[in-house]
Amino acid sequence: MGTIALVGNPNSGKTTLFNALTGSNQHVGNWPGVTVEKKEGKFKYNGNIYNIVDLPGTYSLGAFSEDEIVARDFILRGNSDVVINVVDATNIERNLYLTTQLLEMGVKVIIALNMIDEAKAKNIQLGIKALSKKLGVPVVPTVASKRKGIDELIKETVGLIDEKMSLKPTISYGDKIDGEIKSIKRFFTDKTLEYPPRWIAIKLIEGDQYVHDLVTEDKDLDSDNEFRDILSRIKENDEDYELEIVNRRYEFVKDVTKASVIRPKEAVKTITDKMDKILIHKYFGLPIFILIMFAMFQLTFVIGEDLLGEMMVTVMDALAYAIEIFLININSPAWIIAFTTEGLIGGIGAIIEFIPLIVVLYMLLGILEDSGYMARAAYIMDNIMRKLGLQGKTFISMIVGFGCNVPGVMATRTLESKKDRMIAILINPFMSCGAKLLIYLVFIAAFFPDSGGLVLFIMYFTGILVALIMGKVFSKTLFKGESADFIMELPPYRKPTLRNVLRNIWDNVSEFLKRAGTIIFAVVAILWVMAVLPVGVEPYGAESVLGKIGLFIAPIFKPAGFGTWQAAVGLFSGIAAKEAVVTTLGMVYAGVGEGTELISAIQNAFTPLTSISFMIMTLLYTPCAATIATIKKETNSVKWAIFAMVYTFAIGWVMAVLIFQIGRLLGFN
Repeated sequence: MGTIALVGNPNSGKTTLFNALTGSNQHVGNWPGVTVEKKEGKFKYNGNIYNIVDLPGTYSLGAFSEDEIVARDFILRGNSDVVINVVDATNIERNLYLTTQLLEMGVKVIIALNMIDEAKAKNIQLGIKALSKKLGVPVVPTVASKRKGIDELIKETVGLIDEKMSLKPTISYGDKIDGEIKSIKRFFTDKTLEYPPRWIAIKLIEGDQYVHDLVTEDKDLDSDNEFRDILSRIKENDEDYELEIVNRRYEFVKDVTKASVIRPKEAVKTITDKMDKILIHKYFGLPIFILIMFAMFQLTFVIGEDLLGEMMVTVMDALAYAIEIFLININSPAWIIAFTTEGLIGGIGAIIEFIPLIVVLYMLLGILEDSGYMARAAYIMDNIMRKLGLQGKTFISMIVGFGCNVPGVMATRTLESKKDRMIAILINPFMSCGAKLLIYLVFIAAFFPDSGGLVLFIMYFTGILVALIMGKVFSKTLFKGESADFIMELPPYRKPTLRNVLRNIWDNVSEFLKRAGTIIFAVVAILWVMAVLPVGVEPYGAESVLGKIGLFIAPIFKPAGFGTWQAAVGLFSGIAAKEAVVTTLGMVYAGVGEGTELISAIQNAFTPLTSISFMIMTLLYTPCAATIATIKKETNSVKWAIFAMVYTFAIGWVMAVLIFQIGRLLGFN
């Protein structure tokens, strides 16, 4: 079984090609950062199975961010037999810069010249044979979204695995740098290395600190005076050398494309050009973005609740009744009936009923993402982010956090600056993930059924606003310094494909259902036991173990207006998983099961004002256990994980108290 690596620039269609090759369910994103870790799949050809690895989307193979290191190390250490380099045919000059670095690595490369249909629409003429000859590698035109050229790409790739390594064109960096490469290479010719000698030499001349630290670990080299003199000489000129190497690579690309790419004298005005004049306008871009988000939340309720919500409630009511009758008919013990009807159906059932709204929201987000608009969101927000001491790419990880804070935190790996990355990690928990969405939906159904879209928009917007404010605070206090430059290519607008939109829905809803069947199930089981013990007390009462825990915590939340033990244990369970807030409330209010009963119980226990303060608390307070663990992993520090837990709780509590107290002073109940 051979292994094939897939590498390319963000927005080159790399992940779409991966899906076309493997049929695997992978998320397709229009911005850097979605594929932070490599994804694996398989395909079968002529009876043989081949493993394919989708490496992080990257513009270069330096060591400026973790995704670049992941990609280059996988390739350089011989983990793959062939590298498929996905190149956007509409932006070939920019994409081939990455190709030059692959050629320097001395690995087997085949180019998938993707989006060939869009290049033709722009009247770009491509000489495939000339391009292949100049680069010294096979070039296969593809349209991954329509599965065109896939069979030919597979055939060429598999054939390349068994072929001997062919000589690739060597880029000349000028006499001076070429001489330095030659003088450095000779120190590595007799050594067993995981990296090619010429590549190491180039990286040392570029001033790559990662490679420098790697080679100086060799005691023989580090003590060699001649080698140290060469490194010292290079260090004096590394900035000039690095710039010269970049220029020479682009000159090579220019020479390659001169004979193989013919662009029209006048650029064809595309739909993308016309739409961007309006959608990313200097003054109108942000208001339009806000209006689009507002419309999305309104549609979520119109479609999800009005058309599908009632149907799901009916189905869940019927299912709950059928399960209860079944258990009674087979003479199940009373505790099993109680656990199933009050625990599982009262807990997990309370969140299942809101799946239609979740499906609709992720469908609309998927359409915006697959169309290419979401990439514009980062561009639109860049000016605002700059004023707050951040950069536009930070907003990308925030958008990813709308699905789940865990991948949102992981998406910060694409940020080159440690300052930007740390701030992005610490503010991501303020994003309204799918689990928090459930909490909003329950309280909206109870108190704001006619203004659901507006309330939902306010909650998401509040999370973004608090995140931006805290980003500014952190950039002025804990993490001072300049943010990295924001460079991002905007993909053309595309008609969303049904497959990609459905995949986006499935990825998010399946993750939600998986959590409901594992983490939430475990939480519900533990809470149910705590709610009925000790034996003899009223189940779900204040004297139960769960009730006593709630009574101990409740005074903390009294200034925020929801100082009941039921609300307290709901928030306490939410630290395990935010969905557990709803499941807990579904249990503790006398073990109510169906969504309508839960909503009635909430209407009796809360007021419109306290429901808002409670929603704000759940939006901002301590992230779930999975997010905390991810923060610890990404920062490699328990300290920052604890800091994230404490400061978010403080922010949530202060905001909830302010809303309740100010609201009460203004005369709201």
